[in-house]
Amino acid sequence: MAKGIVGAQMYTVREFCKTLPEIAESCKKVADIGYTAVQISGFGPADPKDIAKVMEDCELTVASTHTAWPRFLNDLDAVIEEHKLWKCEHPAIGGVPQEYRSVDGLKRFLDELAPVTEKLAAEGMDFSYHNHNQELVRYGEKTWLEMLYEQGDPRYLKAEIDTYWIQAGGGDPAEWVRKCAGREPLLHLKDMCVTPEREQRFAEIGEGNLNWPAIMEAAEEGGVEWHLVEQDRCYDRGPFESLAISYRNLKAMGLS
Repeated sequence: MAKGIVGAQMYTVREFCKTLPEIAESCKKVADIGYTAVQISGFGPADPKDIAKVMEDCELTVASTHTAWPRFLNDLDAVIEEHKLWKCEHPAIGGVPQEYRSVDGLKRFLDELAPVTEKLAAEGMDFSYHNHNQELVRYGEKTWLEMLYEQGDPRYLKAEIDTYWIQAGGGDPAEWVRKCAGREPLLHLKDMCVTPEREQRFAEIGEGNLNWPAIMEAAEEGGVEWHLVEQDRCYDRGPFESLAISYRNLKAMGLS
């Protein structure tokens, strides 16, 4: 049975999180589904102290965030204070800008990342990288993502593997989770289905074609702490309904 806690990536319900009252209402709905943790992303302007109060009121743990890379570079002290306020040890980014997506760009990213992660570590935090499919572009014999984790210090640079985007990039999600064993506090759970018209679509967990038994086994072996459910698009369903379906299916798989 896979261990770890299920959280909701709030980017899923971003259209309902544009103001503080909307954030509060959305967090309550997520908690009512059964989620006990969230990843903060896609929120509209709101005071971090007010967000902390919302989380307290809804009895939600902030497992992680997605924070823009320029903020880590230019506003790190404020980022650290926000995460302390939210009792969050796992700040993350959703990806890097285009200029870093090359061999030279990777070196630049790692050079810029080093002092950021050292300062985060001094405050009891690490740094996780969330992939899409473009990180699976090959440069010679290796993909950008392989080189990132090979060259980045595993004490500071953690993995936040996204199962859908690994699959979309031609990779094996379970294999990637195994590759990152020991350095993956966060895992993005996201399913993929195919329409009769051959369109690849985001799907609720367990409603698509990903090999969840293999992914969950790899996650348990790799020490994943937080299983974060995200669905970029929900199509004919509302995003809260999609989060509820994913939560029920994950509970049936042994997560809670």
